[in-house]
Amino acid sequence: MKYQTQSIATAYVITALALFGVQVSAGLLAGWIYVAPNTLAEILPFNIVRMLHTNSLVVWLLLGFFGASYFLVPEEAEREVHSPLLAYVQLGILVLGTAGVVVTYLFNPFEGHWLLGMQGREFLEQPLWVKLGLAVACVIFLYNITMTALRGTKTAVTNVLLLGLWGLVLLFLFAFYNPENLGLDKTYWWYVIHLWVEGVWELIMAAILAYLMLKLTGVDREVVEKWLYVIVGTALFSGILGTGHHYYWIGTPAYWQWIGSIFSSLEVVPFFAMMAFAFVMVWKGRRDHPNKAALLWSLGTVVFAFFGAGVWGFMHTLHGINYYTHGTQITAAHAHLAFFGAYVSLNLAVFTYALPILRNRDPYNQVLNMASFWLMSGGMAFMSIVLTFAGTIQTHLQRVLGQDYMAVQDQLAVFYWMRFGAGAVFVLGALLFLYALLVPRREVISTDATVAAE
Repeated sequence: MKYQTQSIATAYVITALALFGVQVSAGLLAGWIYVAPNTLAEILPFNIVRMLHTNSLVVWLLLGFFGASYFLVPEEAEREVHSPLLAYVQLGILVLGTAGVVVTYLFNPFEGHWLLGMQGREFLEQPLWVKLGLAVACVIFLYNITMTALRGTKTAVTNVLLLGLWGLVLLFLFAFYNPENLGLDKTYWWYVIHLWVEGVWELIMAAILAYLMLKLTGVDREVVEKWLYVIVGTALFSGILGTGHHYYWIGTPAYWQWIGSIFSSLEVVPFFAMMAFAFVMVWKGRRDHPNKAALLWSLGTVVFAFFGAGVWGFMHTLHGINYYTHGTQITAAHAHLAFFGAYVSLNLAVFTYALPILRNRDPYNQVLNMASFWLMSGGMAFMSIVLTFAGTIQTHLQRVLGQDYMAVQDQLAVFYWMRFGAGAVFVLGALLFLYALLVPRREVISTDATVAAE
């Protein structure tokens, strides 16, 4: 660890990993409810479980981005974090808000209250006071990390990272705008949901991935930066107007069918570029870095992001296809594989690289970490394939033949059982990852060394 304030990242990473455990546990419970619908129906209904699953995903990914920024920006800027105190205040606000969200979702003690009660917008169900707290925490973070970068050395990695982080925070402001007109509501709702995950988050992903490639492969910075700017250009070009593929059926003008179809089809380009970038960097690399697990996660990130966000997204993004598939299990297959590839794996990659350095126990037991990669990747791949077949059948039976929704769900039961099995394998891999990264490896002292010491 080159800079003392990089240690701030430790608290963020450990908090993110705790929420990661909550997220995958809620996901496994949701998968079980699909096969046994009455499970905890009175105590913990499915809609609450789903909210815990999706909201904890978003929060722990954000915590991961913040932690990664506090780790890599000091190295890139060649100076300490501007204010460690503000960084910990920010984390405290985020933890308090997360606790408030969990209590609100589970018990809903202030139902209907404009400030304290749960709001109804999907993925943005957090009470208003929590949203305000998140906004304050984000402003603190932007000030802290921007001052660190501006007062130090400027690099392409920090420039792109800051662009993505500023975009993330500014677009979150649309979460406060909730017009009464449903079509208008959804138009601006997608400014947060889509332009986060298919816009500015891609910039954050590209910057963190570039940093990992610099550290793990030893390729010249000039080469990495050229690739980085190409990826950023294609991500912004396709992602902004690609928002239109959500506008087909919410009352917007018909031209969005063509804009959405054309530009969202191009969203596969930046993910292919990132995959090519990572593999070319490893191929050209001159460094045999000891942290093989971090390299494995980095390569896994770009592969699963390309297939999940790129290929699976392209499969049903054209308006003529999306007319039938929208909201089916095909959407769920795309969402699971894309989030796991693009952002979950990215965070786990940077955690795998950074935590051993932060905790001064490098190298650590990488075998368990790499085993967790294959368990989680295999489980997610099988889950997504299963959901794709389920969605294809659902589309035909429900949207083409017009069968009743619940009758179709009964016919998909075998796929839901397989999805639950895949989820169980994924959770096993997640637990193995947490153990490999957080539990110190037992030191083995040879007999010769013991004798010599005596």
